[in-house]
Amino acid sequence: MSLASWFRWNEPPNRISQRSPTEMVVETLMMELSWQMKQAEKQQRERENEYRRMKSGVDYGWLVSYPKHSYDISPGERLQLEDMCTKIHPSYCGPVILRFRQVVAEYEPEPQEVSRLFRSVLQEAAEKIKEEEEAKKLARQWNTKNRTSLSLTTFKSRSRISPFISDIKTISEDVERGTQPNRRVWSMPEFRNTK
Repeated sequence: MSLASWFRWNEPPNRISQRSPTEMVVETLMMELSWQMKQAEKQQRERENEYRRMKSGVDYGWLVSYPKHSYDISPGERLQLEDMCTKIHPSYCGPVILRFRQVVAEYEPEPQEVSRLFRSVLQEAAEKIKEEEEAKKLARQWNTKNRTSLSLTTFKSRSRISPFISDIKTISEDVERGTQPNRRVWSMPEFRNTK
Protein backbone atom coordinates (compact mmCIF):
# COMPACT_ATOMS: atom_id res chain seq x y z
CA MET A 1 0.00 0.00 0.00
CA SER A 2 1.44 3.35 -1.00
CA LEU A 3 1.78 6.17 1.48
CA ALA A 4 -0.80 8.30 -0.38
CA SER A 5 -3.41 5.54 -0.34
CA TRP A 6 -2.67 4.86 3.35
CA PHE A 7 -3.44 8.51 4.15
CA ARG A 8 -6.56 8.42 1.97
CA TRP A 9 -7.98 5.37 3.78
CA ASN A 10 -6.97 6.68 7.20
CA GLU A 11 -8.50 10.14 6.86
CA PRO A 12 -10.79 11.29 9.66
CA PRO A 13 -14.44 10.39 8.92
CA ASN A 14 -15.59 14.03 8.75
CA ARG A 15 -13.08 14.73 5.96
CA ILE A 16 -14.25 11.71 3.95
CA SER A 17 -17.90 12.75 4.28
CA GLN A 18 -17.06 16.21 2.91
CA ARG A 19 -16.46 14.69 -0.52
CA SER A 20 -19.42 14.74 -2.86
CA PRO A 21 -20.78 11.44 -4.18
CA THR A 22 -19.58 12.45 -7.66
CA GLU A 23 -16.01 12.97 -6.42
CA MET A 24 -16.07 9.58 -4.72
CA VAL A 25 -17.35 7.90 -7.90
CA VAL A 26 -14.60 9.55 -9.99
CA GLU A 27 -11.91 8.55 -7.50
CA THR A 28 -13.18 4.96 -7.24
CA LEU A 29 -13.45 4.47 -11.00
CA MET A 30 -10.03 6.02 -11.68
CA MET A 31 -8.46 3.81 -8.98
CA GLU A 32 -10.01 0.80 -10.73
CA LEU A 33 -8.54 1.95 -14.06
CA SER A 34 -5.11 2.35 -12.49
CA TRP A 35 -5.30 -1.11 -10.90
CA GLN A 36 -6.40 -2.75 -14.16
CA MET A 37 -3.52 -1.06 -16.01
CA LYS A 38 -1.05 -2.44 -13.44
CA GLN A 39 -2.59 -5.90 -13.83
CA ALA A 40 -2.31 -5.66 -17.62
CA GLU A 41 1.38 -4.74 -17.30
CA LYS A 42 1.95 -7.66 -14.95
CA GLN A 43 0.29 -10.07 -17.39
CA GLN A 44 2.29 -8.58 -20.28
CA ARG A 45 5.55 -9.19 -18.37
CA GLU A 46 4.48 -12.76 -17.58
CA ARG A 47 3.71 -13.40 -21.27
CA GLU A 48 7.08 -11.94 -22.29
CA ASN A 49 8.91 -14.09 -19.72
CA GLU A 50 7.05 -17.18 -20.89
CA TYR A 51 7.91 -16.39 -24.52
CA ARG A 52 11.64 -15.91 -23.68
CA ARG A 53 11.69 -19.09 -21.64
CA MET A 54 10.10 -21.10 -24.44
CA LYS A 55 12.44 -19.55 -27.01
CA SER A 56 15.72 -20.04 -25.10
CA GLY A 57 14.74 -22.95 -22.88
CA VAL A 58 16.14 -21.09 -19.86
CA ASP A 59 14.20 -18.93 -17.38
CA TYR A 60 16.00 -15.63 -16.81
CA GLY A 61 12.89 -13.97 -15.36
CA TRP A 62 14.43 -13.80 -11.91
CA LEU A 63 17.24 -11.62 -13.31
CA VAL A 64 14.97 -9.05 -14.90
CA SER A 65 13.76 -6.16 -12.78
CA TYR A 66 10.75 -4.25 -14.04
CA PRO A 67 9.60 -0.80 -13.04
CA LYS A 68 6.59 -0.81 -10.75
CA HIS A 69 4.34 1.07 -13.18
CA SER A 70 5.76 1.96 -16.56
CA TYR A 71 2.69 2.83 -18.64
CA ASP A 72 0.45 5.77 -17.76
CA ILE A 73 -2.20 7.72 -19.63
CA SER A 74 -1.63 11.32 -20.69
CA PRO A 75 -2.96 14.15 -18.47
CA GLY A 76 -5.42 15.16 -21.23
CA GLU A 77 -6.82 11.64 -21.50
CA ARG A 78 -7.02 11.40 -17.70
CA LEU A 79 -9.09 14.62 -17.58
CA GLN A 80 -11.42 13.31 -20.31
CA LEU A 81 -11.93 10.03 -18.45
CA GLU A 82 -12.52 11.85 -15.15
CA ASP A 83 -15.09 14.04 -16.90
CA MET A 84 -16.82 10.91 -18.22
CA CYS A 85 -16.78 9.45 -14.70
CA THR A 86 -18.70 12.49 -13.40
CA LYS A 87 -21.64 11.42 -15.58
CA ILE A 88 -21.90 8.07 -13.79
CA HIS A 89 -24.55 8.05 -11.05
CA PRO A 90 -23.27 6.61 -7.74
CA SER A 91 -25.73 3.70 -7.97
CA TYR A 92 -24.03 2.65 -11.25
CA CYS A 93 -20.46 2.75 -9.89
CA GLY A 94 -20.43 -0.93 -8.84
CA PRO A 95 -22.01 -2.24 -12.07
CA VAL A 96 -19.56 -0.15 -14.14
CA ILE A 97 -16.60 -1.67 -12.27
CA LEU A 98 -17.98 -5.18 -12.73
CA ARG A 99 -18.55 -4.58 -16.45
CA PHE A 100 -15.05 -3.14 -16.84
CA ARG A 101 -13.49 -6.18 -15.12
CA GLN A 102 -15.55 -8.47 -17.33
CA VAL A 103 -14.39 -6.70 -20.51
CA VAL A 104 -10.74 -6.72 -19.37
CA ALA A 105 -10.91 -10.44 -18.56
CA GLU A 106 -12.53 -11.13 -21.92
CA TYR A 107 -10.04 -9.19 -24.09
CA GLU A 108 -6.83 -9.50 -21.99
CA PRO A 109 -5.66 -6.10 -23.32
CA GLU A 110 -2.18 -4.61 -23.51
CA PRO A 111 -1.63 -1.85 -20.89
CA GLN A 112 -2.16 0.93 -23.46
CA GLU A 113 -5.50 -0.59 -24.52
CA VAL A 114 -6.98 -0.64 -21.00
CA SER A 115 -7.95 3.05 -21.00
CA ARG A 116 -9.74 2.59 -24.36
CA LEU A 117 -11.78 -0.28 -22.92
CA PHE A 118 -12.50 1.81 -19.83
CA ARG A 119 -13.74 4.66 -22.04
CA SER A 120 -16.05 2.30 -23.95
CA VAL A 121 -17.51 0.92 -20.69
CA LEU A 122 -18.11 4.49 -19.41
CA GLN A 123 -19.81 5.45 -22.69
CA GLU A 124 -21.99 2.34 -22.55
CA ALA A 125 -23.00 3.15 -18.95
CA ALA A 126 -23.67 6.83 -19.74
CA GLU A 127 -25.91 5.84 -22.66
CA LYS A 128 -27.78 3.35 -20.48
CA ILE A 129 -28.27 5.99 -17.76
CA LYS A 130 -29.52 8.47 -20.38
CA GLU A 131 -31.95 5.89 -21.82
CA GLU A 132 -33.29 5.11 -18.34
CA GLU A 133 -33.71 8.82 -17.56
CA GLU A 134 -35.62 9.32 -20.82
CA ALA A 135 -37.78 6.27 -20.07
CA LYS A 136 -38.58 7.66 -16.59
CA LYS A 137 -39.39 11.05 -18.11
CA LEU A 138 -41.70 9.44 -20.68
CA ALA A 139 -43.33 7.36 -17.93
CA ARG A 140 -43.95 10.51 -15.87
CA GLN A 141 -45.40 12.28 -18.91
CA TRP A 142 -47.52 9.24 -19.74
CA ASN A 143 -48.84 9.03 -16.17
CA THR A 144 -49.67 12.75 -16.14
CA LYS A 145 -51.28 12.54 -19.57
CA ASN A 146 -53.13 9.37 -18.54
CA ARG A 147 -54.56 11.02 -15.43
CA THR A 148 -55.73 14.02 -17.46
CA SER A 149 -57.22 11.90 -20.23
CA LEU A 150 -58.82 9.59 -17.67
CA SER A 151 -60.61 12.51 -16.02
CA LEU A 152 -61.69 13.78 -19.46
CA THR A 153 -62.87 10.28 -20.39
CA THR A 154 -64.90 10.07 -17.21
CA PHE A 155 -66.44 13.48 -17.91
CA LYS A 156 -67.17 12.57 -21.54
CA SER A 157 -68.68 9.22 -20.59
CA ARG A 158 -70.99 10.94 -18.10
CA SER A 159 -72.14 13.36 -20.76
CA ARG A 160 -72.71 10.48 -23.18
CA ILE A 161 -75.15 8.75 -20.87
CA SER A 162 -77.87 11.26 -21.58
CA PRO A 163 -76.43 14.23 -23.42
CA PHE A 164 -79.77 15.85 -24.34
CA ILE A 165 -81.81 15.03 -21.29
CA SER A 166 -80.99 17.19 -18.36
CA ASP A 167 -82.92 18.73 -15.52
CA ILE A 168 -80.29 21.44 -15.22
CA LYS A 169 -81.14 24.45 -17.32
CA THR A 170 -78.19 26.29 -18.77
CA ILE A 171 -77.95 29.68 -20.36
CA SER A 172 -76.79 28.15 -23.64
CA GLU A 173 -80.00 26.07 -23.86
CA ASP A 174 -82.10 29.19 -23.34
CA VAL A 175 -80.14 31.06 -26.00
CA GLU A 176 -80.59 28.19 -28.44
CA ARG A 177 -84.34 28.21 -27.84
CA GLY A 178 -84.51 32.00 -28.04
CA THR A 179 -86.01 32.37 -24.58
CA GLN A 180 -84.99 34.60 -21.74
CA PRO A 181 -83.29 32.83 -18.89
CA ASN A 182 -85.27 32.65 -15.70
CA ARG A 183 -84.21 35.19 -13.19
CA ARG A 184 -82.82 33.79 -10.03
CA VAL A 185 -84.64 34.65 -6.91
CA TRP A 186 -82.54 35.01 -3.86
CA SER A 187 -84.21 34.14 -0.65
CA MET A 188 -83.65 36.63 2.08
CA PRO A 189 -84.33 36.02 5.73
CA GLU A 190 -87.21 37.96 7.06
CA PHE A 191 -86.35 40.52 9.62
CA ARG A 192 -89.28 41.48 11.76
CA ASN A 193 -89.43 44.65 13.60
CA THR A 194 -90.15 43.76 17.18
CA LYS A 195 -91.25 47.16 18.43
